[in-house]
Amino acid sequence: MAAVALSIEHQDGAARTGRLRTPHGSFATPAFMPVGTRGSVRGLHAADLKSIGAEILLANTYHLMLRPGAEVVSQLGELQRFMGWEGPVLTDSGGYQVFSLNPQVTEDGVVFKSTYDGSRVELTPEEAIRIQESLGSDIAMILDELIGLPASQHALRDAMERTLRWSERAVAAKQRTDRGLFGIVQGGADPDLRAESAQRTAALGFDGYGIGGLSVGESRSELRIALDAALPELPIDRPRYVMGLGDTEQLIDSIARGVDMFDCVLPTRLARHGKVLHPEGDYSIRRKEWANDAAPLQAGCDCPACGRYSKGYIRHLFQTKELLGGRLVSLHNLRYTLRLLEDSRMAVAEGRFAQWSRDVLRRRPALDTDIRPIDD
Repeated sequence: MAAVALSIEHQDGAARTGRLRTPHGSFATPAFMPVGTRGSVRGLHAADLKSIGAEILLANTYHLMLRPGAEVVSQLGELQRFMGWEGPVLTDSGGYQVFSLNPQVTEDGVVFKSTYDGSRVELTPEEAIRIQESLGSDIAMILDELIGLPASQHALRDAMERTLRWSERAVAAKQRTDRGLFGIVQGGADPDLRAESAQRTAALGFDGYGIGGLSVGESRSELRIALDAALPELPIDRPRYVMGLGDTEQLIDSIARGVDMFDCVLPTRLARHGKVLHPEGDYSIRRKEWANDAAPLQAGCDCPACGRYSKGYIRHLFQTKELLGGRLVSLHNLRYTLRLLEDSRMAVAEGRFAQWSRDVLRRRPALDTDIRPIDD
């Protein structure tokens, strides 16, 4: 039996719900994974995350391999014990972080400078798998090459082909049969390359599939093109994961197309700057108009911040640079995002996803009309 397996429970159009079984328990899909870059979702602890409905977390291989080191995490009981988190954990390969460091890319792997001390670091497809297996993550991602968009078709094909070769090496390097391994589809916004990458990646038989190379400068319509080209080529019984996606409109649009998993730093990064996610439009808690406002961040929200504190108080925390302000808005923003996914699952199960998505988007300020969900 595979270490990671998806069971699909409901389908409404292309949107679907299910449960993904992992060595540390199962979680409902579509799922959003809060990002614990260095083994911690900034400012929050495991009990916080469980209380707001998180079922799986993402940790970052690049940062953990540098500090404290994968061997230290392994000695301290692997990620779950290290983080005090009992549920599933997915680790990315570090490819996105390496991309931001302008690395030297060769057929062997990537060479870059550590953001901590400037030392030279080499990362190969095999080493990425070894490190993630040492970390003990439930789901590991292969090392891929991603490039910023826009890019030439030649550059996109080169990165896609290298990612496919690295994928084969990752499959060969995998040692732990009790953990899952996801491949990554590349190809930029070129539909032919995306379809080809998905076909050839699927042929390698991964436990699931990330759709990478996005959130790197593409437009919303280009994201849609990439998904529409890739998703039909992936096995229907394996999870599909769009990497680095977390805003309301794109989450809904991707769920409508059959995506099962998401992660993004957006909810917590925005929170640290005082931006509050809200069904009727996001806003800054720093604005002067909230100074005497006794209402919660969002009426009817069941997060710990809304249940106890006022807008006026939380604005005061930001004005005085108290760390609690960012923590409270982080709890709210993550709960908002997790609730959105919960509501989407219910809508799919009840056969009303298209209507639900229209209702959600109608309440929010208008964006590009071409990212509205697939209709009935």
